[in-house]
Amino acid sequence: MMLITRNNHNISRKNISKNALKILNRLSKLGYEAYLVGGCIRDLIIGCQPKDFDITTNATPQELKKLFRNSRVIGRRFKIIHIIFYNEIIEVSTFRGNHRNSSIHTKYKNFKKNKNGLLLTDNIFGKIEEDAQRRDLTINTLYYSMKDFCIRDYVGGINDIKQKIVRLIGNPELKYREDPVRMLRVIRFSVQLNMRIEKETARKIPKLANLLTHIPSARLFDESVKLLQTGHGYNTYKKLKQFSLIQSLISSNSLSINKKLQSITEKITIQTLKIIDFFYKKNRSVVYSSLLFSSILWYTQLYTTLKIKHEKKIRYIDAFLLAINITLNNKVFFINIPKKISAKIKKIWIFQLHMNNHLLYSQHLFKNNKNRTLIQAFELFKIRSHIENYNKLNYITIFWKYVSNKKSNLFTHSHNKIFL
Repeated sequence: MMLITRNNHNISRKNISKNALKILNRLSKLGYEAYLVGGCIRDLIIGCQPKDFDITTNATPQELKKLFRNSRVIGRRFKIIHIIFYNEIIEVSTFRGNHRNSSIHTKYKNFKKNKNGLLLTDNIFGKIEEDAQRRDLTINTLYYSMKDFCIRDYVGGINDIKQKIVRLIGNPELKYREDPVRMLRVIRFSVQLNMRIEKETARKIPKLANLLTHIPSARLFDESVKLLQTGHGYNTYKKLKQFSLIQSLISSNSLSINKKLQSITEKITIQTLKIIDFFYKKNRSVVYSSLLFSSILWYTQLYTTLKIKHEKKIRYIDAFLLAINITLNNKVFFINIPKKISAKIKKIWIFQLHMNNHLLYSQHLFKNNKNRTLIQAFELFKIRSHIENYNKLNYITIFWKYVSNKKSNLFTHSHNKIFL
């Protein structure tokens, strides 16, 4: 273990959440070990302000629940505590034990794996040294104590931060099998922190990419937001593709059998990610999930519409409306798109038809600039006009820019340089 003393690191209490400090001090006064841990320490070391602060301790979830009335237990696989404040949630976990040192744990309900090695239940508690070995990345395994203001490094995380290396702790294949989402985390941190992936950490990813299909789809959706909608979406997409992870996140029969559809879907995905990256730099509080998924699925929606129109011999508009539910319910993604976002996607798609026919020229739509669904619908329309290079679409885009600028400041974003 390497101990980095107060004089040899740049972490200051003034950059740490006051709520996190309260929790650390209270646990210490009651005789528990307690440390700030994870990405917050990494960010403070490299000079970034952390988005959140995590704490680890030898207090059990039951003890923590009794100590903090403003807390709740979450998680099935590994129980953790959320301590809730007015404007912040602090995540507190108990030191994890090393289940590999004892086979006795497998007899109990607190530890369970499936046949692929995925951890289903993992509530084995231990010491800080064991906890360090159970974490995923060296750069996220640094412990900061308020007792002596020192950083404890059990796995070489400080050196990897200096060398700009993303490295898994322990056997990469075993770690990926225990939790396949670690593959996505490796990609995300390598892109966001501009770090290279250590050779063995990288080598196993393409081979094990299909393990992501065993992860709950709701969890994959949360990961997709972190991967693609936090300012580095385009570069992350390229790296996901490089490591064969995109194919494990998106599954579509129509895409696999139709190369033209596959090609144009990739084009619209890339352009949308570039625009979302641009928007994120302007406003980090807004997430554009509806725009992203409505774009990725747009040409599959059109493909399904034409197929229904041909088979049922019905009007295009009727086929289009039938196709919406089919496209969204066909499980094109291993990602589970929440119902609230699916509802917005439907509106965005229907707006495309209205915009095609100039039918949205009405006063009430432009009374304020907070109609984000309409904003995202217009962004999709602009992306389509660029990709399809269709004169009518370009003309209508100009028309809508004029209408929107006349009625409000709805579409004042200027990102023409994004279309490269």
